[in-house]
Amino acid sequence: MNFEYSPVPTLQDLVDTASAPFEAWTFDDHAARRSAEEALAAKGITARIRSAYKPLLHFFLEDVPPGLVAATIRWPVHEAAEPNRFLLESYPLAALFPQARLSFEQGDTGLHYTVDLTYRDRTEQHRVLAPNRVHTDHVGQTVLSPTGWRSDADGSRRLETDYEQMFHAAMAAIAEHDWGPCEPYFQELNIAATVPARDLDLGYEDEIVSLAEALHEDFYFSCLEFFQKFSGRPLGDRHLQPGQIVPEVTQGATCTLQISLRPFDQVERAGEWQNLDRAAAPLSNAQIRTELAQIGGPSLTAQSHAGRPVEARHHQGRGKPVMISAGQHANETTPVVGALRAAHRLAQQQADFVISPMENPDGYALHGRLSALTPRHMLHAARYTALGDDLEYREPGGPLYEKEIRNQAEEVSGAKLHVNLHGYPAHEWTRPLTGYIPRNFAMWTLPKGFFLVLRYREGWKGMADQLIDRVTASLQQVAGLGDFNARQIDLYRTHAGQTGFEMINGFPCYVHQDDRHSVPLTLITEYPDETVYGPQFVAGHEAQMQTVLAAHAAWQQIGAG
Repeated sequence: MNFEYSPVPTLQDLVDTASAPFEAWTFDDHAARRSAEEALAAKGITARIRSAYKPLLHFFLEDVPPGLVAATIRWPVHEAAEPNRFLLESYPLAALFPQARLSFEQGDTGLHYTVDLTYRDRTEQHRVLAPNRVHTDHVGQTVLSPTGWRSDADGSRRLETDYEQMFHAAMAAIAEHDWGPCEPYFQELNIAATVPARDLDLGYEDEIVSLAEALHEDFYFSCLEFFQKFSGRPLGDRHLQPGQIVPEVTQGATCTLQISLRPFDQVERAGEWQNLDRAAAPLSNAQIRTELAQIGGPSLTAQSHAGRPVEARHHQGRGKPVMISAGQHANETTPVVGALRAAHRLAQQQADFVISPMENPDGYALHGRLSALTPRHMLHAARYTALGDDLEYREPGGPLYEKEIRNQAEEVSGAKLHVNLHGYPAHEWTRPLTGYIPRNFAMWTLPKGFFLVLRYREGWKGMADQLIDRVTASLQQVAGLGDFNARQIDLYRTHAGQTGFEMINGFPCYVHQDDRHSVPLTLITEYPDETVYGPQFVAGHEAQMQTVLAAHAAWQQIGAG
């Protein structure tokens, strides 16, 4: 497969063809839109070009002058979208205007926000259009998606932008290709694209506005969904093994697209050696191997689908054994450091545990490759394995590859507690061309602090309750973690509603029975770490390490022999 496509740039087309005043909404950054307005003004045409992506946020950033005292925002609702869809789109507005009192209310069914602004000397009311269209997507689902728009003397109508055209051309080309009858369908499906929009740093924590990142996410998950349907599986099925889907979306002069099939990339993740306790970025593969060897104990090995080694160590010692794993989803990078830090400390205590710090080395190598291009993007293409599946969902009867390391760890240790370290996006996650909210991942669209998931098998609820209480009580002592949680949860509630989790000792938790796992108790961490570096990265792996240590200590007191 070798497909190329370059749509006519929407802004240039507007400049070249306009003959009368108009308003438009496009997927371009502020500088490009202002430049087009100036070019039109030079032709004697008055025009205003706004952002079709997150229009309310851009209204406040571009049209609201200093001195705002208060604002009341009524967001629209639509039958084809979740009730809070347009409230989510306003994120993280409340954090960007700390000097003003912002309140949010549900509005009517029109596709616009109603905004009442209060200044010291005046009040204003504005209608902020949120251009969207109801359409059938690439897998036959009806969705409401942001779109380009144009309004002039002839009326208001949809404007299919270059950004949208490129996405639809890519999905059409993939749908038309002959993929054959059997999974995997390829080694690497590469989607190289450029977007003429620079990332906008919002100046609040890790939040950015990135049309390139949004397109990466839409390409990746839309391709997964296409192959789920193509294979006869339900949407969201994590057993699918299509191969490695790799969108490489960067900033460029215009929208360009090239789709090709490639062999696996065998390059190992490199990087400078770091002090483990102060590591400010993901570790190299070489350092992971060295740190693991220093922990000691018999070695466990498996191999990934692309041929990379998967390693673990069984540190034999005193007390009740615990399994520790990280790197299942390889774009979640603080777990790797946190697991290794905890393992070093447990080894000094002569504890009994198994540590597998990098379960998905193929995804981790891809994450290194992609983050060299766009380090502040969440890069979910690196989430799954080179087979394109979630390794935890592999079942007996076929090659287990990476999952074999987890089976070995359980067998040699006899552990009844598995501490499985994870992360999730540190800033907003969107899919603007397929309904905005990530399908099957709606709960992850906004950060909401560090939280824990505890799964237990039938008959283990009592121990699960004791464990989560002791671990969260211990985490209360981690400097800064409670304040971090409170700040993120408060903003989440403003822009989404309740977290949906039980609060235990100040930490959001989800404790539930799940008999999928053979280990009776599985404690899963979720730290908002995708894209963070420096002090934020250090804080993330500190929380991960402290959770492992707290869980191990609690288990020695309450665990079954």
